[in-house]
Amino acid sequence: MNKSRLWTKNFIINTIINFLIFLGYYSLMVVIAVYAIDQLKATPSQAGLAAGIFIVAALFSRILTGRAIEQVGRKKMLYIGLMVFSIATVLYFKVTYFPFFIIVRIIHGIGFGISTTSTATIIANIIPQDRRGEGIGFYSLSVTLGSAIGPLIGMNLYQYVSFQAILILCVALLVVIFVQSIFLKIPKAELTVEQLDDMKRLTLNNFFEFKVLPIAIVATLVYFSYSSIIGFLSIYTKEINLVGAGSFFFMVYSLSILISRPLIGRLFDSKGENFVMYPSFVLFAIGLVILSQAHQGVILLLSAVFLGIGFGTFASSGQTIAIKVSPAHRMGLATSTFLAIAEMGIGLGPYFLGLLIPVMGFRMLYLTMAIIAIIAMFGYYFVHGRKVKNGVTPLVD
Repeated sequence: MNKSRLWTKNFIINTIINFLIFLGYYSLMVVIAVYAIDQLKATPSQAGLAAGIFIVAALFSRILTGRAIEQVGRKKMLYIGLMVFSIATVLYFKVTYFPFFIIVRIIHGIGFGISTTSTATIIANIIPQDRRGEGIGFYSLSVTLGSAIGPLIGMNLYQYVSFQAILILCVALLVVIFVQSIFLKIPKAELTVEQLDDMKRLTLNNFFEFKVLPIAIVATLVYFSYSSIIGFLSIYTKEINLVGAGSFFFMVYSLSILISRPLIGRLFDSKGENFVMYPSFVLFAIGLVILSQAHQGVILLLSAVFLGIGFGTFASSGQTIAIKVSPAHRMGLATSTFLAIAEMGIGLGPYFLGLLIPVMGFRMLYLTMAIIAIIAMFGYYFVHGRKVKNGVTPLVD
């Protein structure tokens, strides 16, 4: 039987747009705290607020976007997000004092949340149903590449040129994004009158897709564990005298995702979600255990391989499951619900884990995160895995 076509013009354009959004986001994010301290004379806690307030704003905008996207229109919502994103980028040039900086960060977070929720919803509607695992897997690489290349560009521009150079790069990326979006053809949502009327009501059901909550809560645990890596890896590698190897950690991590993702996506579609989900929890936990025991650079980088395959597989497969268990006309809500709740783990994780580090130390922290990953695996079994028949969850109409 012939497979449905995946690599269409719209699939490629939307994936590139998402990559460029994340490239600009990570280029800026990696220097936000140090810029706030160096240029705006902020305290470390204020710098942390500047980083965290962006995530909070993005979370709230995701929820509102999920409710409105099918009514407003997917492409219109993407344009709205990009316009807000652009306004914030330009306002950075005018920042001279910290309170205004916080306002700009909030606006930027709102634009980022709307834009990325829109691209995720669009891609879910573009990908053929029989290739969703593979398609979302490839699409997710745009985030992986952005998170790998963006920090490298941002740190070098900030160190050797200026903060304004990063902003100029972000403006250039936005110009390219707007030009590309002109050629993006997005299928319109086919909603009945009853569905439209129902979605206009101010009910909790129209802000969250409750069918997604079980897998999203599991994702929160996994993302919470992952926050221990992105939040404290640089401090940990400094403490164990592996700063040199640590500088290559995310490069190895990203390469592991890039190499494994095509195979993982095909296995998801052909063998079913359980076939890839259970190993993802185990590999992620193994990576955390190896990380906790790293005494040589090669061991540290070995942990990056396991963590990349484990977390990368879960992130893309979890989003695919969220879409599969939701009605087609609520795909936007499903996407926003999953991303908003899952990313709470990353948003809140560093604060709570930071309280534990003085008590247990880094090595015990990462061992504890490995245990949480295994707990998440059992949680997945009870909320979803045991319901899968013959390897595949039936699609929801």
